[in-house]
Amino acid sequence: MAIQIVMNRTGDSRHLFDSHDAQELMKAEQRFYELTKAAFTAAIRTGPDQISRIRSFDPTAEETVFFPRLVGG
Repeated sequence: MAIQIVMNRTGDSRHLFDSHDAQELMKAEQRFYELTKAAFTAAIRTGPDQISRIRSFDPTAEETVFFPRLVGG
């Protein structure tokens, strides 16, 4: 099972999906592009304590984390 973690003001929401199921994979890809269009930054783990920003959906990623844009003031 793969997971998409969406960070928000109350913590996070988690969306599990089976990367071998075409329907679930399509929903995960749609969620990816909806979130990045809404100014979330997407990142995947590349190693222990390492992440890498991604700009397109990676169907092989076991974990994708989405960070909202920071608003200061």
